[in-house]
Formats: sequence, C-alpha cells, structure tokens
Amino acid sequence: MPKDIDYNKIVIFTGAGVSAESGIRTFRDLNGYWKEFSIEEVATPCAWKNNPEAVLSFYNERREIACKAEPNEAHFSIAALEKKYDVIVITQNVDDLHERAGSSNVIHLHGELGKARSTSGNEKAYSINGNAISIGDLCPNGSQLRPHIVWFGEDIQNYEEAMQHIKLAGRIMVVGTSLNVYPAAGMLKKARHRADKVLITLDVDKRPYGYNYLQSKATEMVPFIVERWLKGLKST
Repeated sequence: MPKDIDYNKIVIFTGAGVSAESGIRTFRDLNGYWKEFSIEEVATPCAWKNNPEAVLSFYNERREIACKAEPNEAHFSIAALEKKYDVIVITQNVDDLHERAGSSNVIHLHGELGKARSTSGNEKAYSINGNAISIGDLCPNGSQLRPHIVWFGEDIQNYEEAMQHIKLAGRIMVVGTSLNVYPAAGMLKKARHRADKVLITLDVDKRPYGYNYLQSKATEMVPFIVERWLKGLKST
C-alpha cells in the first residue's frame, strides 16, 4: 500500500513572483515580458524554426539578467526548511535562485536557463552556466544547441515526479504564481485534503480548493510561514 500522506514532506511550488523581488521580470504583470515581446516570435517551436537568432537573443538576455540576480529572503527561507523536513521545490521558474539559496531538491517544470539541449531530438541537457548560445554552437552529436526551455506547445518536464511529491506532501506552500499556466497549475488539485496548504501571491486567477490564500509579497510572508513550520506549527 502506498503512503497516504507524509507529514515530514514539504512541497514548495513557485512561480515568477518569488524571483521578482530579486529583479527578474515576470511574464504577465504590467511590466512583464509578454507586454514587450510576442510569445509567437520568441517562445514557440515555430519561432525557433522561423527566426532562431531572435529566440537566442531573447533567452541570452534573460540568462544574463538571471545570472546577475541574487536569491532573496524567500529563497533562503525555503532552503532553511531542509533543517527539519524533506523539502521538494517544484518551480515554474527557469532561473537557479533556489539552488543558489541552498535548496538541494529542485524540480524544474519549464526548463533551465543555465542549460542548453540539442535540436536533433536528444533531450540531454548540457550546462552552459551564464554563457550565451549562438548560431553554430553544437552539441556533441553535431546538432545546433537551443535553450533548455519548455516553449508554448511543448510538454512540461518532470510532470509525473512532481505530481507524486504533491500527492504525498503533508505541507504545501505555493508562492508567487497566478496559477493560470496549465498543466502545471492543475497539479495542486492533487494535494491531500489533510495537508496544510497555503498560497502566497499578490494576485491569483483561481484559488485551488483547500488552500489558505495570503495576499502578500514572497519576502514578507514566506519567512513567517517557514518559521511556523520549523516550530512544528500549522501555517496559520
């Protein structure tokens, strides 16, 4: 029989809002990327086919910005939970601020800016750190490298693994996401009824059932909830 719930397991599900306070732009806010760039021109397989130079330029700029950013108090607080709990961070973000803050178990759903992969169908990712990708940069099998990012129209990564963690977690904290990007947002409905579930964000389209909604910036509320959990208390 599979475990019903593990009260020592915490899942942290994060979106762009958790990194916004580190200076990384979100996508759908008033100053978000999609107010300046067209999704169809920089974030789809068709965009890559039609104008790979523009796609590379977009992600090279984002990679440079992410590399200069520093983790904020929310990232560090999330990492501190590992002192007492089995913590899994499931993130829609493509930066590495969770890792740099000290989180050791991070599942990326939408890819990673610090990696590239082949365009030949080989899904193996190669670490490029903060380096730009240019036309003519090839993987070991001789194919052009592309950003290791899930574009619109592509399947998200690590779905089943992330889902299993959510189903077992005794505590779930959702931070900095409007929950309007599917199928990632739909995962949260699979949380156990008895789990302590909290949603921390400034704006949300539709709250998942059973989550306590706290309208707040990540750096203001995440440390508070983390402190309660480290003391063995419920989120609120």
